[in-house]
Amino acid sequence: MGVFTRYRQTPPSASGRTRHDLTLSLADATLSGLFAASAAIRRIRPPRASTDTIPLTVAARRVVARDQDVVELTLTGERLPRWYPGAHLDIHLPSGRIRQYSLCGDPARTDQYRIAVRRIPDGGGGSTEVHDALREGATVHTHGPRNAFPLTVPGYGSPARQFRFIAGGIGITPVLPMLAMARRIGVDWSMLYTGRSLDSLPFVDEVAGYGAAVEIRTDDRHGLPSAAELLGDCPEGTAVYACGPAPMLAAIRTALVGRDDVELHFERFAAPPVVDGREFRVTVASTGQTVAVGADETLLAGLRRTGVHTPYSCQQGFCGTCRTRVLSGTVDHRDTLLTDPERAAGMMLTCVSRAADGADLTLDL
Repeated sequence: MGVFTRYRQTPPSASGRTRHDLTLSLADATLSGLFAASAAIRRIRPPRASTDTIPLTVAARRVVARDQDVVELTLTGERLPRWYPGAHLDIHLPSGRIRQYSLCGDPARTDQYRIAVRRIPDGGGGSTEVHDALREGATVHTHGPRNAFPLTVPGYGSPARQFRFIAGGIGITPVLPMLAMARRIGVDWSMLYTGRSLDSLPFVDEVAGYGAAVEIRTDDRHGLPSAAELLGDCPEGTAVYACGPAPMLAAIRTALVGRDDVELHFERFAAPPVVDGREFRVTVASTGQTVAVGADETLLAGLRRTGVHTPYSCQQGFCGTCRTRVLSGTVDHRDTLLTDPERAAGMMLTCVSRAADGADLTLDL
């Protein structure tokens, strides 16, 4: 989900492979070793098996965007694991779906977590279930916080001297705890919070409480912001943290090409586009059903489109929920999660990986 780079040319895609990201064909990507100090925070592991989860009770619900598209859930439990700004939870919903939601509360609290979920009517059903079925008193489960978008503090893994936060709509959720930490540690920072309208922005009053450091800009009053407006002054030594819709992130990333003096950390909630894909077919071993996967769609999307039910969560090759065994065929692995032994054993992630050179695959589904 989260990606860090210190620009010399162009940032990497979420899968770690530049050629698979449509916005990154102009140059190669490099990663700075300056982020090594926070490696323990960034080490992301896939969710464990369904046993040994932490039960969480929905203690409170409230609407946090005036258009009622976003609901905040307060989840309580006993001696909950601590977390760091940028972390998320893999929530196991009553239906069996697993979905990831950013933690947007106080990391110091060990008795509760706070998440916020925007309703996506044509999504995979997770947000609809949260909005319609998770009432107060309901129980969900998690394995605890994981972090792919950590705030790297100057002097402790980052050479940056100031922060620039950029959030679009529901992208405010991982950024909120970062604002509190930046203020607490005394680092200079500024923020642009943008969305369609004030009514569509979750936590807008909470964000406005930070005063002059924050600019709240809405499309209905000011039009779509340019990359320059999103980034502001962005002088040398700035660490940019951005979360929001794909076009916003693409604009920011393009504007920072060649800026070796700026760090960019970003997180996106949507699946990355398929680039240089080829059509292929996949056979479901249990039924013999054959699915044609288009050149511009993921294997997971093709399976879902034809009614083949398979678990998934992040849709970005990050969480490992969609890990599936390949019984025959050669895989073009486009994730950075699976180990070489796992790949040699025939495992793949259906959300980003596909058949190599248009070959056919048979899956153990």
